[in-house]
Amino acid sequence: MQKIAAEMNISETAYIKRLMPEDSFETSNRFGLRWFTPTNEVPLCGHATLASAAALFYCTKNPSDSITFDTLSGPLIVERQGDYVCMDLPLNKTEKEQGDSGELVKLVTGGLPVQDVHYSPNLKKLLVRLNDSLSMQQLKDLKPPLTQLVPTHNTGRIMGVCVTMKGTRENGCMDSNGEVYDFVSRYFSPWNGIPEDPVTGSAHTCLGSYWSNILGKNKLYARQCSSRGGDVWVTVRDDGRVNVAGKATVVVKGTIYI
Repeated sequence: MQKIAAEMNISETAYIKRLMPEDSFETSNRFGLRWFTPTNEVPLCGHATLASAAALFYCTKNPSDSITFDTLSGPLIVERQGDYVCMDLPLNKTEKEQGDSGELVKLVTGGLPVQDVHYSPNLKKLLVRLNDSLSMQQLKDLKPPLTQLVPTHNTGRIMGVCVTMKGTRENGCMDSNGEVYDFVSRYFSPWNGIPEDPVTGSAHTCLGSYWSNILGKNKLYARQCSSRGGDVWVTVRDDGRVNVAGKATVVVKGTIYI
């Protein structure tokens, strides 16, 4: 599985597995699921979970309203919600960063003013909040020297960096219909062989926790503004879980010969 993921060379390659010989991709509603980056297996990947459910819903025409995946992060339930696919994921709380990450933060942000730095110990992700005075375009324009990030911080404590900012109409954080995003972000993880991830479900499990506390609201509208990008709805629940919903489109089908 790791060799195939390395050959695919995309952020994550997901593998759906039947749990029992009699199970069917077309009709069953519970499967095993594992995720691999080009270099290693990871304990949680939101967008590959969404894509796996979409493949079952849209390609095999599985009629189930919800599908449960047994994963390294426990059972994950994915539901159809109109045009959206909604994932039930563990909420990953963040804490004020106390480690020696100053040089890494400077590299990732290109020296832009930073308002806050938090850390998710469960996911080993650093959350860097840019100053509220900056614009969405400045976040989009960031070009971190990705080859320098791993040598700068190679202890294994940090495996990914979320750069985020509060959304307002004034700083340009709006969708094409003029609706303001609560927050926007980008995510870099060269430690996992991922220079920049287009849209990252797992990152939103800690971004949702952080911004819910900051903004005092549980339902959040977000944008990951990579070059591909994507809109995400995040709902922080009271039971230590978070719903992350987005749209999925099947763009290619094929066969891998081993």
